[in-house]
Amino acid sequence: AVILARKGIDVALLGFTPEEARKMASERENADRLPGVRFPSSLTPVGGVDEVVRNAPLVIIAVPSQEMRRNVREAKGHIALKTIIVSGSKGFELDSDKRMTEVIIDELGAKYRPYVCALSGPNLSREIAQGLPAASMVAGYNIKSAEAARRVLDSPSFQVYTSDDVIGVELGGTLKNIVALGAGMVDGLGYGNNAKAAYMAHGLSEIAALGVAMGAKPLTFLGLAGLGDLLATCDSSLSRNHTLGEGLAHGRSVKEMIDAMGTTAEGVPTTAATLKISKELGVDMPITERIYRVLYEGLNPAKAMAELIGDLTLVSK
Repeated sequence: AVILARKGIDVALLGFTPEEARKMASERENADRLPGVRFPSSLTPVGGVDEVVRNAPLVIIAVPSQEMRRNVREAKGHIALKTIIVSGSKGFELDSDKRMTEVIIDELGAKYRPYVCALSGPNLSREIAQGLPAASMVAGYNIKSAEAARRVLDSPSFQVYTSDDVIGVELGGTLKNIVALGAGMVDGLGYGNNAKAAYMAHGLSEIAALGVAMGAKPLTFLGLAGLGDLLATCDSSLSRNHTLGEGLAHGRSVKEMIDAMGTTAEGVPTTAATLKISKELGVDMPITERIYRVLYEGLNPAKAMAELIGDLTLVSK
């Protein structure tokens, strides 16, 4: 929203509640999420979904993955046909195992499919809001819709490229969160850069294996939405999933970390959904399996990482 408003585009930003919208409008920033990032004059926080999407040529839905269906359902009936709809959410819906664009089409109907896109890439929100250079990929079921979205989203500090591989772009952004949880554990355990690089390489292979099994193009995972996003998320303290994994390595619980961060870590529900999908498709995903056991079964992170990249107790001996 900030990037688009800086281009002089009129942007309506939906608050979680009317009260939050009024607070953001008054303070001209989102003090809870991005303190210090001032809203341009053309950005207007609003409290009602109809005010946001009415007559909008492009709608961006960037919400926690488990809230996507509810949000789209609330917007249904207000979004005109042929409106470009961009999903900025990264995850699977737990109940259905569906990708976010599939959830959007489920709720709005198949006639909206040609206008639905997915945005994904190495996009840490704090850096983008600060105006630091970044790049991303927008993929559409209809490449013309992706091109239309690109023209709106692209700016000197935020370069946007297009793709027709919606599955690959969505999966790259979704599955890297699982790998990032483990990367945080590797850092928290002090295993070093060599171990982390080896772990990330295995993680990328795992992402690509499931992606291809689900119909994605292999080369997508070597681009911005695959390798690019993986590197940013696994190697930054700004990454929520990396932060969560690091906390787990230090002995804190999942609940403690999520409460402390005060925000969603998409890797947690994504791990459960991904493990289920991988078993259904017969794809071996050892990283996902062990991260699942850490999150849901209490497996010690050190033991999980030892099983994946070597037992470091041998070094101390």
